[in-house]
Amino acid sequence: MIDPENEVYTRIATMLRDKFPGINIASEYVASPSAFPHVSITQSDSYPVSGRQDSSLQENLIAAMFEINVYSTKANSRKTECKNIMTAINDLLYSMNFRRLSMVPVPNMEDAAIYRITARYRVVTDGKYFYRR
Repeated sequence: MIDPENEVYTRIATMLRDKFPGINIASEYVASPSAFPHVSITQSDSYPVSGRQDSSLQENLIAAMFEINVYSTKANSRKTECKNIMTAINDLLYSMNFRRLSMVPVPNMEDAAIYRITARYRVVTDGKYFYRR
């Protein structure tokens, strides 16, 4: 089974820690982050690419989807902070041949002081290389 989650998480987390010192990052969805800004990076789907399996019965290529959630509570600039973090993530993932499927602000009904943006990205991978298909 091809599983790119650790590679993708590590690349994003390393870049974010360099660009945004003190950022809180998780590899799973967190309903109530303990520190802000917070980013969750999860692989939300993975399936073999149709027509790419050969007689070895091994996966040659998979399509993987990742969901990124960015949260901020920064006074007077929550939205800007989220967008700056999401832009850095977007640039990195595009350089890895990911394609963004969606990006949308998500209202936090429990605490309006927390701003959140959710984005979903898709990529095809053989486990070593990432392809935009």
